[in-house]
Formats: sequence, structure tokens, C-alpha cells
Amino acid sequence: MLRAILIALLISLGLSACSEDRDLPEPYHGLKVPPGLLESAVARENGRKLFLTSCALCHGEKADGRGVRREGLSTPPRDFTNPSWRTGTTPSRVFFAIREGVHGTPMPGWKSFSTAQTWDLVAFLLSETH
Repeated sequence: MLRAILIALLISLGLSACSEDRDLPEPYHGLKVPPGLLESAVARENGRKLFLTSCALCHGEKADGRGVRREGLSTPPRDFTNPSWRTGTTPSRVFFAIREGVHGTPMPGWKSFSTAQTWDLVAFLLSETH
């Protein structure tokens, strides 16, 4: 009985995670995370370097939302060190926000990043290694 409940819970969690991305525009809601990316130390390190050169001014060197340019922004920069943020989002949603920006906030889109760079940044942001 317990095993059946656990299986149902895992299926439910998997389906809810997938449905979270259905509201993303094409091609983002069907985006597949490259296998092993989120666990890759190389991807996280590449993402960390890109973050420091391109994102830290607003989001802070520690990714805590306390960058030197945060003052005066209409919306505070995201604090990526918040564990509830990491558990409440998906890799596709983070990829979308990086590439397209966040509507209604000062967060611009970064389409100048390659797909690989964007995934590396996703790996870094979703890690606990800030």
C-alpha cells in the first residue's frame, strides 16, 4: 500500500512539474534539459563565470539579489540563494527568463547568450553552490 502511494505521489509530482511549463510560449514549454547538465560541475562553473561577468551587477556576486545596481530598480533582483525559489521553479522556466527577460521587471532578455551558455547559467542558478 505504501509503495502504491509513493508511486502515485511521484507521478503526481512529475506531472505537476511538466504542467508548470505549459504556459510558457513555444519553444520553451517543450524544452528538454540536456542530460546530466544540472549535476555537471563543469556546467555550473561555466555558469558561475558567466553570472559574475553578466548578472552580478544586479543580482550580486553571491547571487543573493544584492548587486551594486539594485538600488533604484522598480523590482528587486531575484535572490537565487533562496531554497524555496530553487524548488518552486523549473529549468525550462529559468531558461525562458534568461533568454526572454521577465515582463514587468527590469530583468532584460539575454538572447546574446548561446543555448549552451544559457543552460550553464541555469545549472549554476539551480545549484546550491552560490
